[in-house]
Amino acid sequence: MNSKIKILVLAANPVNTSQLRLGEEVRSIQAELERARYRDRFELVSQWAVRVSDLAKALLDHKPQIVHFSGHGQGNPTATGNRSLTSSARKLEIESTQLTARDEGLVFEDEQGRARLVSTAALAGLFELFQTDVKCVLLNACYSEMQSKAIHQHIDCVMGMNQAIGDRAAILFATEFYKALATGASFEFAYQLACNGLDLASIPESLTPVLQNRRGGDDPFHLTVSLPDVDAPLTPSAPPPKPPVKQSQTFGTMTISGSSNLFNAIQATRDVNLTQTSTQTTGSHADLQAALNILATLKQQVATTDGLSTFAKKDTEAKITMLQEELQKPKPDKSFVDEVVDALKQCLNGVLALADPVMQVAMLVAKALANLP
Repeated sequence: MNSKIKILVLAANPVNTSQLRLGEEVRSIQAELERARYRDRFELVSQWAVRVSDLAKALLDHKPQIVHFSGHGQGNPTATGNRSLTSSARKLEIESTQLTARDEGLVFEDEQGRARLVSTAALAGLFELFQTDVKCVLLNACYSEMQSKAIHQHIDCVMGMNQAIGDRAAILFATEFYKALATGASFEFAYQLACNGLDLASIPESLTPVLQNRRGGDDPFHLTVSLPDVDAPLTPSAPPPKPPVKQSQTFGTMTISGSSNLFNAIQATRDVNLTQTSTQTTGSHADLQAALNILATLKQQVATTDGLSTFAKKDTEAKITMLQEELQKPKPDKSFVDEVVDALKQCLNGVLALADPVMQVAMLVAKALANLP
């Protein structure tokens, strides 16, 4: 897949609903995408104050692979900062549209900027028409689990909220989800990482997001590429063969000879430079191989340790794999390597037996990358 993966954010915050930090949510997602490993493969498109009449046009114009709704869902709580329709707005909406207590949906805007509810059935019907393009839908709004289940009839991966969710939790969940997805993670893993991010931030809402997913632990957008076995030894490239140099040329009975002393001096200098470069390259590859060997052992230790939770093990193993893959490349990205090493240090900070190998890897990699041509 060579085209960009387009994320379409549909944001709606009607004037008669509690005000949400939707701008902060989009800014945070964009910042993570710009730092991600596959940042060049993603494009974020946002539309604000979305009206009901804008929905189909937005999907037609942008043909997104991911649709992200940020705003209010139909619910009962009245607390400001929750992503649900406030009681007064909900009452007004019910009175003006003759909705019953069983009607639920997502809140968009009308021509006056006030709340307008779009029913669950209508949303499901809309996504049925775009199921060829759309692979994932994230409903970042309170009480949107019912809508997510309906949309899931046509879209492989859909996330919604089973109750009210606070602004802070909604922003962090979305940010962590896209951060993982842009490294080549599966929808399932990105969802789990996002939920764990809420736990790590001591936000007690990790059970609020609910995933409906027909895909397995795949790479949904084929971002990653198959690489050689990470445990296979690296073989330094041999220096290019020296071209033959003629010191004389004969034309009939006449021979033209160059200065043998000058030729020998030039050739000797060239040989020294080649030897130095080859020695540095060989040393760098040896350091990288040593780092890879340590990482292979570390991955085994992570799998068997009692010092990490099951999720933390999977997260750490994923980071180790990313680092192994990057170090296998002819010219590893130093900034990306540094970023992954720092992330590993944080993951294993409390487990001394596992943190020490990471420090060894960091030193070996720094030395190797400094000497690579």
